[in-house]
Amino acid sequence: MLDLLDVRPGHRVLEIGTGTGWNAALLAHRLGPGRVTTVEVDPALAARAAARLEDAGLGVRTVRGDGARGAGAEGPYDRTVATCSVRSVPPAWIAGTRPGGIVLVPWESPWLCYGLLRLTVDGYGGASGSFSPYSAFMLMRGQRTDLRIYRDVVRDHHVPQESATRLAPGAVAGGDWAAQFAIGLQLPGVWRTWHENPDVKGVASRLWLATTDAASWAAVDLDGQTTDRFTVWEHGPRRLWASVEAAHGWWRESGCPGPERFGLTIAPDGRHTPWLDTPDNPVPVRG
Repeated sequence: MLDLLDVRPGHRVLEIGTGTGWNAALLAHRLGPGRVTTVEVDPALAARAAARLEDAGLGVRTVRGDGARGAGAEGPYDRTVATCSVRSVPPAWIAGTRPGGIVLVPWESPWLCYGLLRLTVDGYGGASGSFSPYSAFMLMRGQRTDLRIYRDVVRDHHVPQESATRLAPGAVAGGDWAAQFAIGLQLPGVWRTWHENPDVKGVASRLWLATTDAASWAAVDLDGQTTDRFTVWEHGPRRLWASVEAAHGWWRESGCPGPERFGLTIAPDGRHTPWLDTPDNPVPVRG
């Protein structure tokens, strides 16, 4: 991450998520005193990290607060880096970074926590840049989805529609992280989880899908033996499994790209537009 951040002598850096203070210490060791500001939302972590950094004499400014708001009027910074993942980039991070500066942030969709996004700020209130793979961080507190299938989504009075699919649930929510990353970009409001041994006759495992507003859900059953036909149950105004099939089909038709071929542009109004290879080739977002 620090290589991607590309800090240079004279830069000022804002870090979101102090944690132990280790990352801020590395940055301050490279840049010198007075060049690094770090923000931590947890009071106890912030206090301990501030004490460590002060003892080390590194000249780091430690702020306790909500990192989504940036660091007040101390900017603009040359670099902003987060050590928590986000589903949307807070506007304060772009506003607090100088034109031409870099915002580096771990990425997460409700489908998958994976990838690093490296944005260059354009000076007009927006930013654009590419993803890299191989990263997974805890999601920023203010963007978390506290969703549980049997508490928040499925109700006893729901009567789901039954259908079948030949697309294996493991192909979209298994070990292929490139596929999952692409599906997450296309379905930004869809969450998924596995339910092993769900105590349903003939079902070995079940893939649950739900919209983050809990209005629609789907379940795909695996019996542990059949590999070419799976039962689908769906309820709500959206047919989520059809959206997943379309997202997976688009990914395959596009050559099964990995995260490094994707990017994201953030407009001055905050609108996020994912793209493949170039900003003029937007990813189909299925909402």
